[in-house]
Amino acid sequence: MKYPLASSSWADEELAAIQAVIDSDRYSMGQYVEDFEQAFAAYVGSKYAVMVNSGSSANLLMISALLYRDKGKLRPGDEIIVPAVSWSTTYAPLQQHGFHVCFVDVDRDTLNIDIDALEKAITKKTKAIVLVNLLGNANDFDRIQRLVEDNNILLLEDNCESLGAEYKGKQCGSMGLMGTYSTFFSHHISTMEGGLVVTNDEELYHIMLSVRSHGWTRTLPQENHVCTKGADPFYESFRFVLPGYNLRPIEMSGAIGLCQLEKLPQFIKRRRSNAEYFRDRMKQFSHLRLQKEIGKSSWFGFALIVEESFPCSRDELVRRCSEAGIDCRPIVTGNFTRNPVISYFDYHIHDSLNNADTVHDQGFFIGNHGFDITSEIDYFIETVQVAMKASC
Repeated sequence: MKYPLASSSWADEELAAIQAVIDSDRYSMGQYVEDFEQAFAAYVGSKYAVMVNSGSSANLLMISALLYRDKGKLRPGDEIIVPAVSWSTTYAPLQQHGFHVCFVDVDRDTLNIDIDALEKAITKKTKAIVLVNLLGNANDFDRIQRLVEDNNILLLEDNCESLGAEYKGKQCGSMGLMGTYSTFFSHHISTMEGGLVVTNDEELYHIMLSVRSHGWTRTLPQENHVCTKGADPFYESFRFVLPGYNLRPIEMSGAIGLCQLEKLPQFIKRRRSNAEYFRDRMKQFSHLRLQKEIGKSSWFGFALIVEESFPCSRDELVRRCSEAGIDCRPIVTGNFTRNPVISYFDYHIHDSLNNADTVHDQGFFIGNHGFDITSEIDYFIETVQVAMKASC
């Protein structure tokens, strides 16, 4: 590919971190993971971080934890509101735990949840909202916080695509009760595979420590919010108190994460610089609509809506980009409710999903990177110009 969707952000430091783990001969979750969790929590401004083996697992762990709280626990059948455009594993844990899902349309410009529609969708049945900061772009948290506070609703964030995004000086993912992140290869930092959940709630933190590791007590502190823990380590080594999973990361991922986290500010700075250049170059195309930035985006990629007045269709433009070696993708799942998996969900759609349909039918995105891609952006611009001339 002449303009790939993603590329490696590793250098000698990450390779040395892997070698340090090999030299230690300790590969399962240990001190490197713990150190990375503490450093990550400090970076995003949360008290606690729990690392897992993927961003998808982070979403699963976040939703699972809601079932086991002492006060305010959720139950199967409770209603949770989500935007209609996101990645599949925003939604899958809701189905897997028996929640009723209410899909709300997205805003035509920001591609995040339409807040006017969200306000109308909230009822007495609504127990939680899972916000998605799509492709690095923050939500308007001032308006949303007022809605959840007025209606006693839990606010959760899927921030897997948006590490480094900010809203009024605060890190996205740290705005609600819990927030999730992904450290997959194509994301802002990469630990091979990996993800994290952050929270300021100590009870939820302890629940997640147990659920992450089979639901056992071994990894819980002596004094915790989950159970009374005995003094006999033999007994506690295989004692199970919650329905759990094995979502644990490996030590290599923690060691690499520590290296990547140090580089993250520079990665974000470069992504924002690339975005500034991209938006300036795109001004010549009045009928290719760019995602509107809220707060300070961390620009996972560049999302585009091909309006009907543009000389060629979305599909034609994507075809020409692909032939030119420019990696293109749908804007995540498009309108998720148009995917066949929806038949397994207990759900309803609030009003209409017109904007999500537009994203589905007329949208695509191209990559951004943590290094200078001005030449790749220029190449994309030239490809669009050729496609326009050929269609006129």
